[in-house]
Amino acid sequence: MKQKSKQLVDQVTLKRQHFQQLLDALSAMGYRTIGPSLQNGAIVLDDITSVDDLPIGWRDIQESASYRIEERRDEALFGFVVGPQSWKKYLYPAEQILSEAKRTRSGWKIDSAETEIPKYAFVGVRSCEIHALFALDKIFMESEYFDPGYKARRENALIVAVNCGEIGGTCFCASMGTGPKATGGFDLALTEVVDASKHYFVVDIGTEKGQQIIDKVTHETARKEEIAKAESITSEAAKRMGRSLDTSDLKDLLYRNIEHSHWKDVASRCLTCANCTMVCPTCFCTTMEDYTDLSGQEASRLRKCDSCFTMDYSYIIGGSVRYSTDARYRQWLMHKFANWIDQYGTFGCVGCGRCITWCPAGIDVTEELRIIRVSEILETTTASTKEQ
Repeated sequence: MKQKSKQLVDQVTLKRQHFQQLLDALSAMGYRTIGPSLQNGAIVLDDITSVDDLPIGWRDIQESASYRIEERRDEALFGFVVGPQSWKKYLYPAEQILSEAKRTRSGWKIDSAETEIPKYAFVGVRSCEIHALFALDKIFMESEYFDPGYKARRENALIVAVNCGEIGGTCFCASMGTGPKATGGFDLALTEVVDASKHYFVVDIGTEKGQQIIDKVTHETARKEEIAKAESITSEAAKRMGRSLDTSDLKDLLYRNIEHSHWKDVASRCLTCANCTMVCPTCFCTTMEDYTDLSGQEASRLRKCDSCFTMDYSYIIGGSVRYSTDARYRQWLMHKFANWIDQYGTFGCVGCGRCITWCPAGIDVTEELRIIRVSEILETTTASTKEQ
């Protein structure tokens, strides 16, 4: 029975057979719906209009330098973790024309290239990815110099989160306090429950906008046993993390070890391919390029995704500031786990594990940080023993 709620209800149950109604409701409200899709052997983000566009019955297996998909034994819609793409792809595009100029009889006319802001509905956002958006919000919306394009797209976006029941081999969101259950930042949050006889979603309603969507979908008030089942799924997922990271005193640990010999060990393996920054949901380095046509009548300014791992990124007059691989890797890791705290009051890493999965050299940030911590403890213990 379709219910028309008069007030904000905390949790409802949406049956699998009614999930298409959710997508239809988003479309009817004028949203361009983006969600996970199985393409070319990976789960990526794309436009979705039908439940059949989702990777039904597929899971991803992730380990260091390893990603593959395999069929599940059920028909779960969201029975996977995260793919190589993040929602940053839509809010902060890898390539964006910032302005265009045309020569007229009275001089140059300069216009902003983006005239229409898309109205996105993101379906399948994981808790770690919501925290990644929070991190980007601090940079592009809450700082003195905000990005108007990001701000407009972000404020226009609707978030349908999915709490994690599956955990990848490289996930460490529990260590970062960013998952596996979404606790805010969403309009709707779904926990998928699949067992031998039932397939449904327990839905947390986070905003009035989320309530408006649920009012258009066949649903029921969630029963206590359904809520308890959903809670058990995320709590059990938190216990099965593929990786862990001790974040205590991490910023100061890195500052104390800025000249640690381990940076060179990492550099001997790092290819400076920038894969880690490309898949990271919070990395935001860019470069600018200006173009003119051959006639000299039109010009444009393009912002493109860049990486602190490239030699040119830190180039100033006279050469690159970070000319060595160890300097560039150290810059990236220290920014994520130390400098970012000084700048924005939070870590720049959300524990999604993408950088571990997609590093072709198999470099694992949790392991590299552990080595530095353990070596410092050993040095301290050795020094103390000698003194005695």
